[in-house]
Amino acid sequence: MPEPPTLVIIRGNSGSGKTTTAREVRRRYGRGCALIEQDQLRRVLLREHGGLGDDAIAPGFITATTRAALDSGYHVILEGILHTGEHATHLRNLAESHQGPVRCFYFDIPFEETVRRHRSRPELAHVTADMMRDWYTKRDLLGVPGETVIPQEASFEQAVTTVLHDSGLGRTAPRTPCPTNCPRCR
Repeated sequence: MPEPPTLVIIRGNSGSGKTTTAREVRRRYGRGCALIEQDQLRRVLLREHGGLGDDAIAPGFITATTRAALDSGYHVILEGILHTGEHATHLRNLAESHQGPVRCFYFDIPFEETVRRHRSRPELAHVTADMMRDWYTKRDLLGVPGETVIPQEASFEQAVTTVLHDSGLGRTAPRTPCPTNCPRCR
């Protein structure tokens, strides 16, 4: 029986670099790795605001989507702000129940730097520094074993390499039907 797929959780404040890093890790990995973005599921698919407490659907929906991809044999990169106040229980349960490798990464970037980084992203011009300040939580670690903190000093390349290496995705083969059985992927 093959080894279970890898779960990678990448968290951090808005503008910290987590989405860009997650997308690059998945691009370098190739087919067989699902990228689940909190913003896509919560804001686009559900059109749900954060901070709804027990009434929020998104935290359970995000973890159920992640489980479905893992159960289908995909390695998964789950990324987002994923504040511990709303997501900690769901994420910890997801990590504890997964039979395969789990690696968590947290982008620990000061507020001023997140605003500076955000200003270079034209597609998010509607997000203001005041909005980012409202969302910002200093060092919002999940507190799971082996959680890796990626500091401000890490370059983009260092962050991508750290995630690929520490998660094992840099040396893990695709496990899903498309890259292993599909005539276009072979």
